[in-house]
Amino acid sequence: MSAGSTMKISLKHISKRFQKHWIFKDVNTVFLSSGKYAILGPNGSGKSTLLRVIAGMQSPSTGELTYELNDEQVDKDKLFNHISFCAPAQEIVEEFTLTEFLKFHFSFKKIIAGLDIPHIIETIGLQHAQDKPIEEYSSGMKQRVKLAQAIFTDTPVLLLDEPCTNLDEHGVQQYREWIDKYCSNRLVIVASNDVREHYFCTERISIDDYK
Repeated sequence: MSAGSTMKISLKHISKRFQKHWIFKDVNTVFLSSGKYAILGPNGSGKSTLLRVIAGMQSPSTGELTYELNDEQVDKDKLFNHISFCAPAQEIVEEFTLTEFLKFHFSFKKIIAGLDIPHIIETIGLQHAQDKPIEEYSSGMKQRVKLAQAIFTDTPVLLLDEPCTNLDEHGVQQYREWIDKYCSNRLVIVASNDVREHYFCTERISIDDYK
């Protein structure tokens, strides 16, 4: 199972700026499986940007990131296979029904062993809406879909940006159950100021330390 693989992500002198404004400077840290890390900081401080840089979705302005899977270097163009990502602004194919979207997603990503698409739909509690286009879903329902496509994908790394956005208390409880059940052996990094989202993280990184 790939989620049981050992991943090491090393950040060396990572900085990011937009135009002349530095978002963060000289981040030096290492993320190791199966660690649980929270990136903390005020709204607009750069938490989400740092998470996207770690995911390989944005390039740093300066510095170097390296990725090692089971002590072997991972090419950046292969990162997609090893990282799952969830963010409130993340785009999903809303023209698809839930069933169609999950079939599409898991056609190029591996599902966690022991799960299948009907089980996932039941787990997230959306059986009644599985044949409706996702564009008709509420914001909370859409967020559960985004979480499901990340958490239930068999990857050693899980990156979560404010994962409980738009969730009601039942949705937050679901999130906790999924984290506890499916993420114990994974490297998880959460960008958030909400303790409900990063309650399980034992390591904390303040973005304000890199201003």
